[in-house]
Amino acid sequence: MEPQQLSKIGFIGLGNMGGQMAKNLHNAGYPLIGYDIDATKCAGLAATGATIGQDTTEVVKNSDVVMTSLRSSDIFSNVAEQYLIPNARDGHVFIDLGTTEVEKTRDIATAFTERGATLIDAPVSGGPQGSETGTLRIFVGGDAGAVEKCRPILEVLGEPKYVVHCGPSGSGQIVKGVNQLAMGLGDAAFMEAMAFGVCAGVDPTAIREAVGMGDGWRGHFDRIAKRIIDGEGGTLVVKYPELPYFLAAAEASGFEIPLAETLYEFCKKENYDMFDNMNRPSRSFWRTLTKDSGTE
Repeated sequence: MEPQQLSKIGFIGLGNMGGQMAKNLHNAGYPLIGYDIDATKCAGLAATGATIGQDTTEVVKNSDVVMTSLRSSDIFSNVAEQYLIPNARDGHVFIDLGTTEVEKTRDIATAFTERGATLIDAPVSGGPQGSETGTLRIFVGGDAGAVEKCRPILEVLGEPKYVVHCGPSGSGQIVKGVNQLAMGLGDAAFMEAMAFGVCAGVDPTAIREAVGMGDGWRGHFDRIAKRIIDGEGGTLVVKYPELPYFLAAAEASGFEIPLAETLYEFCKKENYDMFDNMNRPSRSFWRTLTKDSGTE
């Protein structure tokens, strides 16, 4: 699917991730029309020469491939139900780059199929830096033929070897869950280990020097410890806003993920509100762990 073969790509959601992804597609030569409810984000894309739509409906109607990068499963589902599905037509392709609940993804994919359109779930990992450099990992679910046709588009956004077709609809979201749980639970384990020492009265710098300062897991622990010592423990994330997505998927499939469930319930019981690295309301695991120790 070379740029000249596409009449237009629509891109909805121009935030920290989506804005740069849209710019990369435009710079790669793809005709692109973008939209965000925040006018300043639209202005940022317009500065590159890309077209800005008046609203979501206009973007959908004037695009062959519609890509969305939205902050939450609920937001994507609402946009899909109100604007995407009603305006979908035969041959239309929709690519969800956000993290969405597995069952919602499959239900929306079915609704698109009924209108002759296709949904590809393609959540990404790599943060704003990966978005800027086009080196994201992209976990892709959906019809294999449709995925291959859209692969050149996805490879503008991600490192080609890490643009992986994971299976049928919803599989991309499942593998994104693996990615998020591996990061969130891993970071939570190191925060809990640090809290054990700090709350028991040991200087956090001594803990870092004794346990960190190495390769492999010690290097990961070291990075967590340094941020805690620098007073940034309250900003460390454990993927709290997305944990309910993965818990729901596990329950629907009849198995348990007890560490994720315990982490979610533990964080939920306190009101240490924060914003994660995607600017979503979250909870601070570190502050909850250390609430009685006076340690931030």
